[in-house]
Amino acid sequence: MSSTLRLAIASIFVGTLVLAIKTLAWWLTGSVALLSDALESTVNVATAIAALIAIRIAARPADSSHPYGHHKAEFFSAVLEGVMIIIAALLILREAYHGFLDPVALDMPVEGLLINGAATAINALWAWVLVTRGRANSSPALVADGRHLWTDVVTSAGVALGVLLAMITGWWVLDPIMAAVVAVNILWSGSKVVRESLSGLMDEAVSDETLNTVREIIATEAGGAVEAHDLRTRHAGQATFIDFHLVVPGDTTVFDAHEICDRVEAALKKAVEGARITIHVEPEHKQKHSGIVVLD
Repeated sequence: MSSTLRLAIASIFVGTLVLAIKTLAWWLTGSVALLSDALESTVNVATAIAALIAIRIAARPADSSHPYGHHKAEFFSAVLEGVMIIIAALLILREAYHGFLDPVALDMPVEGLLINGAATAINALWAWVLVTRGRANSSPALVADGRHLWTDVVTSAGVALGVLLAMITGWWVLDPIMAAVVAVNILWSGSKVVRESLSGLMDEAVSDETLNTVREIIATEAGGAVEAHDLRTRHAGQATFIDFHLVVPGDTTVFDAHEICDRVEAALKKAVEGARITIHVEPEHKQKHSGIVVLD
C-alpha cells in the first residue's frame, strides 16, 4: 500500500474523531457557531472518503480505454471537495442567520471551548501532514484535503473567538455573527480549491520553475542534437507529461538519435517526479531556429 493511500485512509479516521469531539462541544453548549463548526467536519469526513476513492482510481495502471492512465481522477476529487466546502459554508450561514434572529445564552461555554480546542489542535496537525506529504507525493487530492482542514482550523479559531467574546460581554448575538464571518472565509477558500482543480482538468502547464528546469535539462543533456522546439507540458495528478520535437543533424543514425533521447529522458525523469516523456525526432532541415538551443 502506497503512503498516499495510507494517508487517505488515516484522514477518514481523523475526520471521524474530530467530528465526534466537535459534536460533543456543540451538545454541551448549544452554540450556533460550534454547531456550524461540527457541520463543516461532516464535510471533512465525506471529502476524505472521496479523496480515498480518487487516489485508488488514479493509482490504476494505463489500459486500452485510458492509455494515459487515470491520474486526473484526483482532480475530480479536489473539485468535489471545493464544492462541498462551499456547501458547508452555506449551511453555516443558514444556521448563523437563525441564531442572529434568536440569540440565546450558551450552556457550559468554557467546557465547550476546551473540547473544541482539542479537535482544532488535531485538525491543525493533520492538515500540515496532508499538505506537506501531498506535495511531496504530487497528490492534488491530499493537498486539497489538507487545505480544506486548514479552513476548518480557521473556522474553529473564529468560532472560539466569537464564543469567548460573547461570554465576556454577554452579547450572545456575537456567536452567530462570528459564525457568519468565518463562513464567508470558507466560501473564498472553497472557490480557490475549485479554481485550482479545474486548471488541472484543463491541462494547465507546469509551473515556470519546473518548465525552466525542463528547458535547462534539454539544453545540456541533448548533446549531438541541434535544437528542441514545440515544448509542451501538462500535469495530471502525480504524472507530468512532457513532449517536444528534437532536431538532429541529417546524417544522425537512428541508434545515435535514440541514445540522445534516452539520455534526455533519464535526466528529466530524475529531475521531475512522475515524468511521462514523448520526443519526436526530426532531421536538421526541420529546425525552426527557435525554442531551446542545445549546448555543445
